[in-house]
Amino acid sequence: MDHYGHLIGGKHVKSTSGREADVFQPLDGSVRAKVALGSKAELNQAVANAKAAQPAWAATNPQRRARIFMKFLELVARDNDALAELLAREHGKTIPDAKGDILRGVEVVEFALGIPHLMKGEYTEGAGPGIDLYSIRQPLGVVAGITPFNFPAMIPMWKFAPAIACGNAFILKPSERDPGVPMKLAELMLEAGLPAGILNVVNGDKEVVDAILDNEDISAIGFVGSSSIAEYIYSRGCANGKRVQCFGGAKNHMIIMPDADMDQTVDALVGAGYGAAGERCMAVSVAVPVGKATADKLMEKLIPRVESLKIGPSTDPAADFGPLVTKAALERVRNYVEIGVKEGAKLAVDGRGFKMQGYENGFYMGGCLFDEVTPDMRIYKEEIFGPVLSVVRAHDFEEAVRLPSEHEYGNGVAIFTRDGDAAREFAARVQVGMVGINVPIPVPVSYYTFGGWKKSGFGDLNQYGPDSVRFYTKTKTVTSRWPSGVKEGAEFAMPTMK
Repeated sequence: MDHYGHLIGGKHVKSTSGREADVFQPLDGSVRAKVALGSKAELNQAVANAKAAQPAWAATNPQRRARIFMKFLELVARDNDALAELLAREHGKTIPDAKGDILRGVEVVEFALGIPHLMKGEYTEGAGPGIDLYSIRQPLGVVAGITPFNFPAMIPMWKFAPAIACGNAFILKPSERDPGVPMKLAELMLEAGLPAGILNVVNGDKEVVDAILDNEDISAIGFVGSSSIAEYIYSRGCANGKRVQCFGGAKNHMIIMPDADMDQTVDALVGAGYGAAGERCMAVSVAVPVGKATADKLMEKLIPRVESLKIGPSTDPAADFGPLVTKAALERVRNYVEIGVKEGAKLAVDGRGFKMQGYENGFYMGGCLFDEVTPDMRIYKEEIFGPVLSVVRAHDFEEAVRLPSEHEYGNGVAIFTRDGDAAREFAARVQVGMVGINVPIPVPVSYYTFGGWKKSGFGDLNQYGPDSVRFYTKTKTVTSRWPSGVKEGAEFAMPTMK
């Protein structure tokens, strides 16, 4: 059985905390590894190590820093299959989905190759009599990322790649549920040539999180997870004078207009709603058909598709989705389905009884589909984070705009329509951070930026893209004037060291 400790100063370090947690294999419910739950002292040790290493890294020219990421990309491509299998076994998502998780992280690493360009400052000659102005972007020093279980490859890369490319040292606290892939990625960064101490990994739970929030040498913190924890980290981190960006939960809506191609819509909805067993912050969890005829047509096509979803072990190439991450997560989702029934929603498809022969102890659940959900229900208001889709019927376009706009989460929204005017107006008016038009999961490409509104995001800047450079650097502005000096004329003698 594997034992995950920490990675500090380029070496694997055993934890001294005396605390461990189980890392499960969701496909069969077995314990495949133990992970250390670190202490405040261990986190402080990692930060001290990073602080000592960072000045030399900041002094390394930006191109050389970027070249390490070129090598890292080669190594990730080399080990892609092994990384995907490890990810699938610890998280529960299928191997093709795990490869997608890795790829979306790789895209941000590719973006980081161009960060030397984005770190260029500005220059104004002659801003005043003999006065020049210029700006410099400099790294913050030591920064930290606290990343979630649902994307154990993508989100660590989203965070450490831009931060390190900007010249910072990075402390990664991955989820204790699936720490294997983040540890491997850190090992690959070392293999790519990253100096020891520039990427340290400290495994742990709330004790390590609080230690990160309170450590005076950490200048900035990035977090992805639930909204309640995002708000806690944002508040405590800001109170301690740190830069903080936190991304929380979501309730992503898909608006289906009467003119939408229903077959295309259902395909998109099934993939976005049930992929990765719904354990995505960008999963579509609410379908909003506009008008009764649209809603009836949608349900007619949707019910058999949800009933026919193939649930299987993470290693089954034919599976649409695999198990949930833990037994506790499974029970939580089952409880939400029961709440929905009690609230009066119509459970059109009930996947709670799903069992897989030979994998009876796995954390499996079939797809669930609710109809006639109303905005006052808990299953609409709260993030379920499982294979549960709620259909909320809207009477008209105005109601369809209002529903996602008034919801406390504002991560993503999609509209499916053939009407360009409706799509344009919807995109302009809806109060949500990321909008898809005939695109079910509107995650922007790496050279834009990812970020939700309202309770889905805390902080002024988004993740990756140009915002990551702004977040992980500080601007210094220099106003310079030189007094008149002696200007030498031509010299005809051989120059000598005078």
